[in-house]
Amino acid sequence: MKYSLAVLSLCALPAYANVNITGNVAAKCVIQTDKSGVYGNPSASVLSTAPSDGGVLPVVRFDVALADYYTANITHPTSFSSSPVLSDSVAWTGSTAVTNTSDAGMSGYNAAKTVVGSTTIFDLTVAGSTWFSTSSTATYAASKPFSGGTYVAVVQATCIAK
Repeated sequence: MKYSLAVLSLCALPAYANVNITGNVAAKCVIQTDKSGVYGNPSASVLSTAPSDGGVLPVVRFDVALADYYTANITHPTSFSSSPVLSDSVAWTGSTAVTNTSDAGMSGYNAAKTVVGSTTIFDLTVAGSTWFSTSSTATYAASKPFSGGTYVAVVQATCIAK
């Protein structure tokens, strides 16, 4: 019996372990709200972010650490996220443009932008910061007046890796 225990103790079973490897990746493209927008009400049936209509253009800033790896996709509103009940349709228009940059090499972003539906796409070819403003106009159907209340719409900004 002692002999068989001694033989078994020499035949050690292998030990197994799982070892984790963890890495943290810092964002190379960060989006910040620089200024929230406000709708002006230049006529009973129109809400507009245009300063000439009493509105405030929303401004978003993209900070990019790596050149030519990302696109800025900015979508102007096509509906209200909250509003009083509306009995008819609302027609939406909008656009997005570069309003400031941290590098002169970004000067061609507006000319090179692509518009697909309500989304404007900018190829971020230079590292640095770029400020974009988005105009938004909502016109109530058949020139009906908007009901009194608070109207909220959202500009969606996303940074997409190429």
